[in-house]
Amino acid sequence: MTYPTPFKCLNCSLILSFLLFFQTAVMAQPDLSGIDRILLQNDKFLGKNKILVIQKQGKTIFLKETEDFKLKMPAPVGASSKWLTAALVMIFVDEGKISLDDKVSKYIPIFEKYMKGYITIRHCLSQTVGLDTDAAGIVKFTQKTRYNTLEEEMDYFATKKLIVDNPGEALADASVGMNIAGRVLEVITKKTFDRIAQEKLFRPLMMKTSSFYDEEGKAPNPSGGASCSAFDYMNFLSMLLNKGMFNGKKVLSEGAVAELLKNQFPDARIRYNPELTKGFNYAMGAWIETASSEGKGLRYSCGSPTGCWPWIDFTNRTAGVFLPEKPLAITNRAFYEQIISEVEAVNN
Repeated sequence: MTYPTPFKCLNCSLILSFLLFFQTAVMAQPDLSGIDRILLQNDKFLGKNKILVIQKQGKTIFLKETEDFKLKMPAPVGASSKWLTAALVMIFVDEGKISLDDKVSKYIPIFEKYMKGYITIRHCLSQTVGLDTDAAGIVKFTQKTRYNTLEEEMDYFATKKLIVDNPGEALADASVGMNIAGRVLEVITKKTFDRIAQEKLFRPLMMKTSSFYDEEGKAPNPSGGASCSAFDYMNFLSMLLNKGMFNGKKVLSEGAVAELLKNQFPDARIRYNPELTKGFNYAMGAWIETASSEGKGLRYSCGSPTGCWPWIDFTNRTAGVFLPEKPLAITNRAFYEQIISEVEAVNN
């Protein structure tokens, strides 16, 4: 009679251990098949080419892409640009180059000349500058800017925009605040906004397809002019979930991330926000969808009327991006809420 050698037994044990581990990993994979049904039910208004990617603790748990539009292909993100711009500004706050409570007239003197020198960078990022919003009360993110430079746009804001509220008293979701902040960065760096974004945010986050560059040579649009892939935007969201760290390197300080996600003016009334964000509070560049009983934000998003919808959830450590290749004709908040419900269901 022959007996297995210890070496053979060890091999068998290793194989069995691997199989048990593999089985456990498969069993642990969350069942998000309900999301496929939601995508199919909404296919008519979502269009042919779109991407939905969801990660939990840095691991992809759901990915839906089409043959002609893949995870690493860029598309316009519309108003979802604001989250990127707000974070970019906070990098300069981290570096001590600017302060959130600096008056913008310190960098753009024409605002002081036209009695708008009281606006601060904090007001800009929280969209509480107190100036009249765009025509028709809504930013039309699918339209091209008519300005050749951000400096030219600031001249228009200073000379033509009416003062309708005291700063910090009312929120109006528009292009004014973020674009003022973008121009401040141009002044202190002597570079164009799109180049600043490349050097300080996109390269550190390995957002290789991302850009604020306007292909028609017009002014970059900090509030609605970014283009990036869903893969790139997920890198940005991962950095926020990890308190400013990405691939072992600090992009933002933990304090800067906390400030970015804080409701700066909780008592401000909302003068205008899109239907997509009704009932939400605002931080800097993003909306606070849910909060704890102590008021600490738990889930944040920066949905755009064009259809892009990035979000992070600190409760279950998840992040996701829905990105259509082309701006949607209509947007449907119920669609996004259904996706979130499916993700929460498998994490509870």
